[in-house]
Amino acid sequence: MSTRLVRTPSTAPSQATAPPTAAAPTEGRPSATLAVTSAATAVALMTYTAPMITLPDTAASLHTPLSAQAWLLNGTPLGLAAVLLVAGSLADDHGRRRIFLSGTIALGITTALAALADSTWLFTLARVAQGAASAAILASSLGLLVHAFPAGPGRIRATGIWGAFVSGGIAAGPPVAGGIAGTGQDGWRWAYAALGIAALAVAAFVPRTLTESRAPRPGRPDLAGALTLGLALTSLVAALTLGRDGWLRAPVGALLVAAAVLLAAFVAVERRGRNPMLDLGLLRRPLFLASTTGALFTGFSLIALFSYLPTLLQHTLGLSAMNAAWLFVIWSGTSFLVALQARRLAGRVSARHQLAIGFALHAVAVLTMLGAASAGPGSAGSWLRLLPGLLISGAGSGLLNAALPLLAVESVPADRAAMGSGANNTARYIGSAAGVALMIAVSTSSGDLGHGTDVAMTVSAGLAVLAAVSVLLLKERRSTTRP
Repeated sequence: MSTRLVRTPSTAPSQATAPPTAAAPTEGRPSATLAVTSAATAVALMTYTAPMITLPDTAASLHTPLSAQAWLLNGTPLGLAAVLLVAGSLADDHGRRRIFLSGTIALGITTALAALADSTWLFTLARVAQGAASAAILASSLGLLVHAFPAGPGRIRATGIWGAFVSGGIAAGPPVAGGIAGTGQDGWRWAYAALGIAALAVAAFVPRTLTESRAPRPGRPDLAGALTLGLALTSLVAALTLGRDGWLRAPVGALLVAAAVLLAAFVAVERRGRNPMLDLGLLRRPLFLASTTGALFTGFSLIALFSYLPTLLQHTLGLSAMNAAWLFVIWSGTSFLVALQARRLAGRVSARHQLAIGFALHAVAVLTMLGAASAGPGSAGSWLRLLPGLLISGAGSGLLNAALPLLAVESVPADRAAMGSGANNTARYIGSAAGVALMIAVSTSSGDLGHGTDVAMTVSAGLAVLAAVSVLLLKERRSTTRP
């Protein structure tokens, strides 16, 4: 008869399920591993956030109508969500350094291709490919860090720094892209070209700094799972994007039904497969559910709102692209600084409680920002009303970005760390893709963007409150054994 672990502590990895050497330090240089994985992650997030500022110029250059602009933002999160799980499974089974290097090179190439796009659909396809490449980077990064740093303070510090570079990449993307793009209508192309070169530069350091690692039981890629999940997410995002023009239309209903059917097919495939990219048994672990729930609502509430808010502020307050970018940097820069320091909370505040505090801070912050955008262009001091909320929400985001990667790897067996990272980030970018479509829909539905911005903020705050309550309820039970 077997013994099953029911409780996994929030600040220590499960020793019952990990192989004896799973937490051993790597033969290479842990600090170099942290530096390269953090740099690649930052570049991936910079490409993700670049359209937040360049969206108006990109849409004008590609002649993209307002109803289709969600695709310009949603291409990368769609690619991320569709590929993250299978990328994590491939990294664990076939080599984390191999998948990381492939993703970094692919990110450089696909970002350069986005710079050359001459239509909305070509740009969107390039963005989806960027997302797939970024998925390989994000999923394998945490697996490489778990192999490089043994459990304990070293791993907490490493995952905290990696999480801070998630915030740093988000912070740097808009001002870097806006600064390179300048004021020319096609300047955004140079921004993507520069980011592509940065990704290839990071890739050059991979062979000499990273040590290969993999799980002790290689398996075959779960292609059926990847296909069904990818199609399900595409259908869902398409439905949400088209829904802003009428939720009762036949195409929207058909896409929603297709998404539900494909998700059911994905679950069936994962249950029957020998090497599923998502072990559905993990859904019985409250910590794993807390990790994925926290990631889902981080995308749905925080990332979704701040992905579109800079564009809204340009229209409602008459801000220039760069001024909107600097306001965004206040939020994301605060997130970066808080994430760097959040490791000091380890041992005193669990990762799950950090998530709840982070969501609560965001909800309070967003409510303080209500009314600022509805003042209209040229209103004196309107942007100043946003500053307290940007700082408070940035602090909450920093706590989330520090807690999520740690919880992602601590809530799964140590030899499946990349899968845990893939599941966590999949949930994050499913939420982001759906949330961006939702924010665009609610902010533009009334025809008054000022009022619509307030509605979008209120929805974001409500989702954050729901998230805080959910992660608090998902607490581990005491250890028990089953004969």
